[in-house]
Formats: sequence, C-alpha cells, structure tokens
Amino acid sequence: MLPPALTLLLLLGCLAAGSGTLSQDESQPTTSDETVVAGGTVVLKCKVEDPDDSSLQWSNPAQQTLYFGEKRALRDNRIQLVKSTPNELAISISNVVLADEGEYTCSIFTMPVRTAKALVTVLGIPQNPQIFGYELPIRETETAQLTCRSSGSKPAAQLRWKKGNKELQGGAPEVMEDSNGKTFTVTSHVEFTVTKEDNDVEVTCTVDHESLQNSERSTSQKLQVHFKPTATIEPDPLYPREGEELRLQCEAQGNPIPQEFLWTKEGSDVPLNLNTNRVLTLPFLNKSDSGTYICMATSTMGSVVVRYNLDINDFSQLPTPHVHSTPAPSSGPSQFTTHVTMATASSFTPVAVQDASPMSSSSGTYHAVVGGVVAVIVFLLLSLLIVLAHYLIRHKGTYLTHEAKGSDDAPDADTAIINAEGGQASGDDKKEYFI
Repeated sequence: MLPPALTLLLLLGCLAAGSGTLSQDESQPTTSDETVVAGGTVVLKCKVEDPDDSSLQWSNPAQQTLYFGEKRALRDNRIQLVKSTPNELAISISNVVLADEGEYTCSIFTMPVRTAKALVTVLGIPQNPQIFGYELPIRETETAQLTCRSSGSKPAAQLRWKKGNKELQGGAPEVMEDSNGKTFTVTSHVEFTVTKEDNDVEVTCTVDHESLQNSERSTSQKLQVHFKPTATIEPDPLYPREGEELRLQCEAQGNPIPQEFLWTKEGSDVPLNLNTNRVLTLPFLNKSDSGTYICMATSTMGSVVVRYNLDINDFSQLPTPHVHSTPAPSSGPSQFTTHVTMATASSFTPVAVQDASPMSSSSGTYHAVVGGVVAVIVFLLLSLLIVLAHYLIRHKGTYLTHEAKGSDDAPDADTAIINAEGGQASGDDKKEYFI
C-alpha cells in the first residue's frame, strides 16, 4: 500500500494530465484561407472553444501584431475590429493591395502558445487590353497581323479574339512577369486574310480573369479595307425616245470611292467627258446617237469599265433592257466591265404604239371608258329615232286609210240636204254619216 502522501501526489498528477488534455483540444484556434481582389476588403476570423482565460491575437505576415483582443496594436486605418469576444476575434482589412498577400497568424497565449494560419491571396486585376499592329488601311487579300496585350493580372489572364461575331483563333499566349514580381503581362497574336466584306468590321480583344467577377474588359479596332471599285450605268429615262434628252449616270462603289470618270463612245477616239462628273447628258436623241457608251471609273485601287448600248431604231413596241456583265478585255485584275443593252423607238405607228411612261395604262383605260359611253349614247339615239319613225309611219297610214274610207261612204249632196231639212234621216244613215 502506497503512503498517503504519494497517493495524493499521483492523484494530483492524473488530474493535471486530464485537464491538460482537455485544454489542448478546446484551446486550439481555427481560421480559414481567404481570397480577395486588389482594392477589395477581406475579413479574418479566428475562433476558439476554450480560451482558458487568455486573449486571441492577429498578426500579419511580417509577424507584426494587428489586434490583441480589443486593442489595436498597429496604426493602420485600413485594419478595423469587426468582433471581439473571449471565443472569437475578427478583423477586416480594406483597400487590399498586392503587398497584403501572405500568411496571417491567430494566436492564443496558453501554456504552450497555440496558433493557426490563414493564407490571404490577393488577385491582381488585369488592365484594359491594347491592340497593336494596325496603322493604315489594309488592301483586300492582304494579311492583317494584330497583337493584343494586357498587364497587371495575377494569376496570368486569358485573351480571346473576335472579328464581328466570329471567334478568331489566336496563337499561343506569351506570359511575362511584371517588374513587381507579383503580376503578369499577357500577349496574344492573331492574323487573317481580309476581304472587302471586312470593311468597317470591328476586331475585339477580350480579357478573361477571375478577378473581374463575371464581367470582362475588352477593346476593339475597326478595320478599314481598301478594295477595287464596281460600277453600273443607270439611264434616265429608262426607255429613251428620239428627240428626248437622255442622262446616263455612272454609279460607282468602292473604298475609296472613285472620283474620276471618263466617258467615251465606242469607235471614237475623242473623250465625251473627263472630270468628276459621273453623268453624261445627250440633250436631243437621234439615230446618230446610237452606239455603245463607255464609263471608266477610277480610284487608287484601280479602274472599272461599264458599257451601255443605245440603239435608236423604228420599233412598233418598246423593248425590255438587257443588262449583262463581262470582264473587261485586257483591263488587268483591277478592271471590270458591265454591259447594258437598250433599244429605243424613235417613231411609232398610231395603232401599235406602246407608251412606256407610267401614265400609259391609265390613259388607255380613260379612252376606253369614254368610247364606251359615246357608243351607248349613239345606240340610244338610234333606237329613239327608229321608234319615232315607226310611230310616225304607223299613224300616217291610219290617217290615209280613214281619208279613203270617208270619201267612199259619204252621201251625195242632195241626200244630205234632204235629210237635213226633213229631219228624217234614219239611225243607220246617221251612224254611217258620223263614221
């Protein structure tokens, strides 16, 4: 049997060991890692179940004490106390910069001192991208080579390209560390062959990064593409006639737009017109004006040739114009030609004439209506004359018949006088007399 004093010492040792184990489990502080965007605010929380009558403390990566319980230790107005209780200490850091990144320590001064680490990661926000390599307008069929660059991202950002609404596949990005040793500059290259359809189309470079929080930063460059001109000839009026004025307008498109127009007539060496006027006027058409008229429109990208065939002959009906395009002979890759064929009528037969003016249909309808009305009136007048003539003939015949009958049946003068004087005329005689 152990002496009472030794037994007491062993009992105290067991109690101390048991209380030490409980204190070790319950007095261990807990923290969590945090990620914050540069310029934002991060909150650091430290909790403990059994503070063992001790206070919690936060320290920065340089092991400078920020807060000990409710007491501020470092004079930095960006750091504020959020919550302080025996079981929890929470602080906030606002306007976070890249230098604030690192491991922060929460400590509780028990025996021994117990600590917990919280890693703060600061995201570097990429700058707006910039596009390089485009200075002058690009000629069609040439290759555009563009470069996009963005700095200040942490971790390194991703760049993507679009031309209009179409994705472009860029080359492998180049990543370089910035001078601060914390952020990165990313560069991407793209190239493609341009066409005239790319004129005024925007090429866009966009930065994707987790710090942008579902938003994006992008920049665009509008393309200016120079391409060869095209042209057509528009006659006014569409169906010219002999004796009228004809205006031929050379409508040209392209980039740049042609500013020089040369009018000639096929078979003649003398230019009809050479200036910036795209309109050729023939004031009074006659048969000698028949022929092929040529307009050459010229820009810095080349020339285009278009033709208009005018044939003034006698036709009973106005023809339909025919337009066709063919490459200009010996004009080189920068010239094209368009043919417009038009035959016009210089004189017309009155019965077979077709007026191509917009009023021809309504005028014909008007004359048809007037002719119908006149025909109806003439018919009614003729009918009336026939009825009247028939009536007159009928009544004239009746009158002549009565005249003849009266002369045959009339009594002689002596009988009439006797009957009148004697008053003895019979009823038959009277009847016959009055008839």
